[in-house]
Amino acid sequence: MSRIPRERTNPAGKRPGKIGRAGKDAPAVEPLNIVHGALPSREVILRFIADHPQKASKRELAKAFGLKGDNRVELKHMLQELEQEGMLQKNRKSLMRPGALPPVTVLDITTRDKDGDLIGRPAEWPEDQGVAPAVAIRQQSPAGRQGKGKAPVAGLGDRILAKIFPAVDRGGPAYTARIIKVIDRRRGASMGVFRTAPGGGGRLLPIERRGEEMVIDPEFTGGATDGDLVEVEIARLGRFGLPRAKVLSVVGSVGSEKAISMIAIHAHGIPHVFPPAVIAEAEAAKPASMSHREDWRDVPLITIDPADAKDHDDAVYAELDPSPDNPGGVVVTVAIADVSWYVRLNSPLDREALKRGNSVYFPDRVVPMLPERISNDLCSLKEGVDRPALAVRMSFSGEGRKIGHIFHRIMMKSAAKLSYQQAQAAIDGKPDDQTGPMLEPILKPLWHAYEVMKRGRDRRQPLELDMPERKILLKSNGTVDRVVVPPRLDAHKLIEEMMIQANVCAAETLEKKRQPLIYRIHDGPTLAKQEILREFLATLGISLAKGGNMRANNFNGILAKADGTPHQTMVSEMVLRSQSQAIYGPENIGHFGLNLMKYAHFTSPIRRYADLIVHRALVGSLGFGEGGITPDEEAALDDIAAEISTFERRAMAAERETVDRLIAHHLSGRVGEEFAGRVSGVTKSGLFVSLPDYGADGFVPISTLGSDYFIYDEAHQALSGERTGLGYRLGDSVTVKLAEAIPLAGALRFEMISEGREMPAAVRSFHKAGRRDRGQVRKKPGTRPPRGRH
Repeated sequence: MSRIPRERTNPAGKRPGKIGRAGKDAPAVEPLNIVHGALPSREVILRFIADHPQKASKRELAKAFGLKGDNRVELKHMLQELEQEGMLQKNRKSLMRPGALPPVTVLDITTRDKDGDLIGRPAEWPEDQGVAPAVAIRQQSPAGRQGKGKAPVAGLGDRILAKIFPAVDRGGPAYTARIIKVIDRRRGASMGVFRTAPGGGGRLLPIERRGEEMVIDPEFTGGATDGDLVEVEIARLGRFGLPRAKVLSVVGSVGSEKAISMIAIHAHGIPHVFPPAVIAEAEAAKPASMSHREDWRDVPLITIDPADAKDHDDAVYAELDPSPDNPGGVVVTVAIADVSWYVRLNSPLDREALKRGNSVYFPDRVVPMLPERISNDLCSLKEGVDRPALAVRMSFSGEGRKIGHIFHRIMMKSAAKLSYQQAQAAIDGKPDDQTGPMLEPILKPLWHAYEVMKRGRDRRQPLELDMPERKILLKSNGTVDRVVVPPRLDAHKLIEEMMIQANVCAAETLEKKRQPLIYRIHDGPTLAKQEILREFLATLGISLAKGGNMRANNFNGILAKADGTPHQTMVSEMVLRSQSQAIYGPENIGHFGLNLMKYAHFTSPIRRYADLIVHRALVGSLGFGEGGITPDEEAALDDIAAEISTFERRAMAAERETVDRLIAHHLSGRVGEEFAGRVSGVTKSGLFVSLPDYGADGFVPISTLGSDYFIYDEAHQALSGERTGLGYRLGDSVTVKLAEAIPLAGALRFEMISEGREMPAAVRSFHKAGRRDRGQVRKKPGTRPPRGRH
């Protein structure tokens, strides 16, 4: 649990109007008409949640309205109904209106209003929710709140962590915000594509939609040539004309992977250059001592990683349980690099790691959370080298049930560094010179332990979505060579399951010690998403039970029914879309997808800040010596969880956009060619089509589909012709022609070559039943769609 103090709620009737406030930091709002102890109406509930986002949990609502006994039960049912109708959605353990901002949000300050006040927008915002809402930033006095401390001050271009409140003035932004802290100060550099100009010099074409074109004088080109991606700073900003800029560095050809990943890094504000103080601290770090450590250097722990991995933060070992009380059982040891020894709270290394949140992985490039001296050297569990680690020794029964575990702070020496393919080949009967001597004493016991653990996993039934992961292979010049789908080996599954169980042990141990921590939490699908999935599955003759107590195995049953049918891919896509996104939080709601009640990230502290927090919590609560968590850090866990959840989404978006840009550049010379694809998305405005051989997605506008009127049917995930009854559904195999490729935007536009297929009777009947109210239609290009359909 977080140790941030909760605000008290004043019952209505004792101090009129207090319950109508959004907290002591927010401006007053019109008080609600509340009868204390009586069940409020749906409208009052929705208004209260909108005005009091920090008090929007079931418990806080019951407390605010003074509800007890049967009224609390009725409140629970009312909230479930509102969620099922899409009027509310969950955010961690609280409730919020759809599209509303959570109580603590990361904002980018983008502009000023007419009065000169700062305006921010969420740093990450789902594309399907339209334009991100504007937030008015309330600057505090330099003395801070209540005259204590020093208030954070932000400016244009800064990224901040902010407390969000609903605005009282309905004529301006929908929210106001109080700055909790400034995450990242404004950077003076901009990025764009250099284009030469007649007579020397050139222009900078921005890579961002809201960017501004700049003039670059001949003496400030920095050796850039036409088409180069460059970083610049403004040299002069006049009252008239375009700004003038100076080239700071030439990243390279805009078609290379290095340049394209830099676009994503810049667009998302990802820190990619370590400050001198951070590098200095890393270079000055000394190897860890044996203080408070056990000597495990004789234990034959090994690392199993991708063949090109440079940092190794986990090692494993397994053996039969020698205890007579556990016949057929195994003991599995997982050792994780002891990053907490080197990265201490509030040090330059720590501040920079929190600022990054996690490492970001691009094709053939990594933006690490920690400098190489730490990530690839002192904390990397290299073969044959002494390295500090936190280890957990777990005992499993023969049926795969975990019956006990214990943590140790150790000094280890990895016995071998293996790749997944190398370890798998040895088990499959093709050992090499390195794995041959290890087969009987190390590898076979590991695989036997995995078979035992798998029995427990099969009984637990986590969500089993088998979506292929594609990997881009690059040429030496940084452009795309080909896209492959690496095989999913038992070696991958072995390491994955051992890491999951180690993460469970971390959460269980810290809960037992009543130690605040950051959990990895994953909420179940919202009732609204369940309803969309239920309607879709009904069109395929697959039923999904109603109710809010869905479990992962319910979805596994759906996937099993679709296995081997023409709808298999389509059903997998829809099940995936129905799931919530996993985040970090100090309050535990469990992990729906893994079907686990207690789960915390512990196994990757080199690349995830959340894991570093868990390491510090273990060190502190178990009395393992230096590097433990502090009370100040415990008090900030809620804010830290919000930050690193945002940074994780930032990294995912940057990685995805880089792949899209690379593929768009790769295919830009093949405009006019035809490709085999699959319908991966159906919207009111057209079809998304993926190219399995390239891992790319493109768009087919509805206006280009043909001369028929096309109607959008959300339940069936289909676009179908009103006159012909022919159309396209999610998962359909199609042939498309590449009409346009825009590398900088990572966008592909297709034209449909395949004729639509005959739609099922249920889709055709949809045309006759209220289609004008529910559907979206488009006519052939050049004609005006019917009034009201757009």
